[in-house]
Amino acid sequence: MSGDAGGRTGRQGKLSQWLRGRRPKEAAAQDRGREALLLAAAEAGLPLAPAAHPGPDYRCSCDRVGCPTPARHPVSFAWQTQSTTDRAQIERWARHQPQANFITATGMVHDVLDVPLEAGREALERLLSAGIEVGPVAVSDDGRMLFFTLTRGTPEDEDEWWPCELDCHPETMDEHPGLRWHCRGSYVLVPPARLPGDQSVHWVRGPEHPLPDPLTLLEVLTDAGARHVGEEADHTGAAWPLRR
Repeated sequence: MSGDAGGRTGRQGKLSQWLRGRRPKEAAAQDRGREALLLAAAEAGLPLAPAAHPGPDYRCSCDRVGCPTPARHPVSFAWQTQSTTDRAQIERWARHQPQANFITATGMVHDVLDVPLEAGREALERLLSAGIEVGPVAVSDDGRMLFFTLTRGTPEDEDEWWPCELDCHPETMDEHPGLRWHCRGSYVLVPPARLPGDQSVHWVRGPEHPLPDPLTLLEVLTDAGARHVGEEADHTGAAWPLRR
């Protein structure tokens, strides 16, 4: 009897494992949608690399105590060289790491102009009303809007590079409440991405839109960002800088 019970227990254990391994149709559809969006971003020329994702209790999947950018950073220190638009590699990453977010490395093909959400909405409306070509735009539910543009270029003279530290760095974003220009040495999350607290990063204008020259957007974005920062200063009594 004990042997029979052990057999049933073993079969039940295998059945439980099989059931746990089955994915609901909705989850499978979400995975296909996620993969399609990532591949569309790569086809538009945005180099991608795997990133962390939300862990339990608002923590980060990296398990670093006090992670300063939970679910927002690459999983590899070699993210700049690892970033790729190769379809097969992105498919492997997406399927083997179904919970992972992805970052896109800026300053190689594209830059990102990153502004407060309300300022971004105002600027987007003004730009579209003026007939100015606007490329892909994403919204981060934590209060930022991301305008994807062509990069400033790759000058032969290394001294001509404008590193991202002149405006922002992924780990010092709180110091820059206005416009942040992500270029060489920086990155942003690429949609679809999940943030702690059931927040997300998602497209409002997809990667099928051609990347514009950043200078065509800069004046409107800077104006809207400065106005937003000024309003924040009026409310808090603090004079926030637009740039470092």
